[in-house]
Amino acid sequence: MFKKVHLRLTILCGSITAVILLAMSFGYLYISEQSLKNSTFAAFQNNMSTLLAGMEHQNVITHEWLTKMEGNGRYLIHITDNGIPFLYNERETEEQKQLFEDVWRIYENSPGPLVGSEYSDTSHMEFFYTPPRRQKAGSSTDSEDPVLMSLRGFSLLHKTKSYCACIAVSERNGGTLQIIILSPLDPLQAQIDRQRFLFLLLDVAAIVLLSFFSWHFTRRILKPLKENQERQARFVASASHELRTPLAVILSCASASEKADGEERIRFLEAIHSEGMRMSRLIDDMLLLSTAASGSWSIEQTPVELDTLVLNLFEAFEPVAAKKNITLSVSLPEASLPAVPCDKERITQVLAILLHNAVSYTPVGGRVRLLLTCNGKSTQISVEDNGPGIPDAEKEQIFERFYRAEKSRTEKGHFGLGLCIACEIVHAHHGKISVSDTPGGGSTFTVSLP
Repeated sequence: MFKKVHLRLTILCGSITAVILLAMSFGYLYISEQSLKNSTFAAFQNNMSTLLAGMEHQNVITHEWLTKMEGNGRYLIHITDNGIPFLYNERETEEQKQLFEDVWRIYENSPGPLVGSEYSDTSHMEFFYTPPRRQKAGSSTDSEDPVLMSLRGFSLLHKTKSYCACIAVSERNGGTLQIIILSPLDPLQAQIDRQRFLFLLLDVAAIVLLSFFSWHFTRRILKPLKENQERQARFVASASHELRTPLAVILSCASASEKADGEERIRFLEAIHSEGMRMSRLIDDMLLLSTAASGSWSIEQTPVELDTLVLNLFEAFEPVAAKKNITLSVSLPEASLPAVPCDKERITQVLAILLHNAVSYTPVGGRVRLLLTCNGKSTQISVEDNGPGIPDAEKEQIFERFYRAEKSRTEKGHFGLGLCIACEIVHAHHGKISVSDTPGGGSTFTVSLP
């Protein structure tokens, strides 16, 4: 199940980030390409204004000057005088002649698109226009008649190539000079294609990296859920096992008591009662942990004098320890301690669990010590024993549900829930509980309360 969820989350996270990345890339490319086109058109407009202004003041337009103006293919120039092409135009190919004819028809039919021609008006845009103007009297030109020139520029797509086009009509000396200047947009398109290809590579690389990151990120997110599910499965299995044993004893005793008489029946009934109480304690512990896990555990904090609480616990467990020939001692600070805000009943339950475990696991003739200390910021209550101790590899696991360091232990009353309950109570008080090795052997459990 988790593999499918992991894969689906990876695809979801990768898809969302990829869509966002592509949307941002397309937005940037659109803005960048529009800026490049506007810059190109503005530069073309300035160049045309400069070029045609110089042409206005020339009496003779030579082939050398036109070749220089074309700039090795930078511009294509077509000039007619009263409808008659210049001899310079004879070098044009059939495709270029058709191109100039289409451009001139666009000028004549402007601003509407050209219909019925190979011209594709997908990018037609008039971007500058200069109204007709006459040369001022007394200018440097040697012409007898004043000059009248109109200027119009636009972009176009002819077949598969894009151009910036400029058309100027100059009237002077009683004649009309028609000038068509085209600037191929191949360099602009090449720059746009390079930019698109670069962004494509970057987007593909980013999507691959984001997918790889999503795979590991979602796996880290699902890891606690997977571990929690495994703990729940172990909890259910352990709870079923713990409940099955007393239930089997109860059923067998109930069946045997039907045929028993007198004292034997009483023994069976006592066994049923004992196992029933054991099941009741187990169920109570499970319900307690369920309440803590759901966050509905109520903690009523009141000022509590922990030294008094520790002494009361010492007195309560001293007979239990003496019965097993275990020395139980208590160590309190000489100075009086301030009252600590906590739930007295819950903290008593925590220390009772620790003392009960210490007395149970400490061998006959051993010792257990109850220690109370304070460092100003927190108060520590420790339970030390000189029992078998806990291996380092198991110190982090002993607070899990139904975990027992001694897997073969079968003593009734130890379900492996006590330390888990103690841990939940301490955490509810925003405190800490830890375990360490007792010098000389054994274990020391320490509860720290703020």
